[in-house]
Amino acid sequence: MSANAPSRCGFVALIGAPNAGKSTLLNALVGTKVSIVSRKVQTTRSLVRGIAIEGTAQVIFVDTPGIFAPRRRLDRAMVVSAWSGAGDADVVALLVDARRGLDEEVNAILSALSALPHQKVLILNKIDAVERESLLKLAGDVNAILPFGDTFMISALKGHGLERVREKLAEMMKPGPWLYPEDQVSDAPLRSLAAEITREKIFERLHDELPYQTTVETDSWKQQPDGSARIEQTIYVTRDAHKKIVIGEQGRMIKSIGSAARKDIAEAAEHTVHLFLFVKVREHWMDDPARYREMGLELPKG
Repeated sequence: MSANAPSRCGFVALIGAPNAGKSTLLNALVGTKVSIVSRKVQTTRSLVRGIAIEGTAQVIFVDTPGIFAPRRRLDRAMVVSAWSGAGDADVVALLVDARRGLDEEVNAILSALSALPHQKVLILNKIDAVERESLLKLAGDVNAILPFGDTFMISALKGHGLERVREKLAEMMKPGPWLYPEDQVSDAPLRSLAAEITREKIFERLHDELPYQTTVETDSWKQQPDGSARIEQTIYVTRDAHKKIVIGEQGRMIKSIGSAARKDIAEAAEHTVHLFLFVKVREHWMDDPARYREMGLELPKG
């Protein structure tokens, strides 16, 4: 950061329907994995903050759970978390999957967004799969419903258009001191990110076989004399049948999950890790307040 230029800092909430690409965008803007990604809807469950530096500005991106019509307690908790993230931000960025366009979920979000006084920007994602004429029409249609301060067209996965997004959002941050050290990329504890990484690897391999209620908790993280870490995690499922799926024939599936997770966790921790996975059935964890607190959520009443 230049010693002469004034510093700027602020929060940008990334909101949108499930699978709009918020987590992929967050990771791309920050430059490293801070939020997990999978094809499974509602993969992101709680607020994840990623910190990016652009010139003299520190931009704190808040990845929120996808906003959808909730049916279960966990659904309601995630949607409440998403809107709380939007309400606390300086700028709200609505991410829309350009392939899906202006569907029922996006219309519902636009209706709710109209009540927020925040600065708002529109980000059309996955533009590489849509014709330019369709993109321009979609941008016009969305802005006709709710005018946005700026509209960006990007591909988060391929990195197209991200530089302009970072520059413009940095300009929108308020003058003030940075809230985090320059080399910090997330405010999430490493053990929480490790649990999320393992959950990501589960969904990558068992997208269709497991319900999204499957969760992972890091039970212990012990530094070893040689500088490595011994990590124990428990994968919680709601049925015995799901436990068998996660373990796989002769333990092959859980070994595959563990191997992939260990690699990414070691990269995040910047040292060797020894990962030990256990699978347990916990039928009613979705009614347990402690489990919600572990995910950074509040258990909804009723």
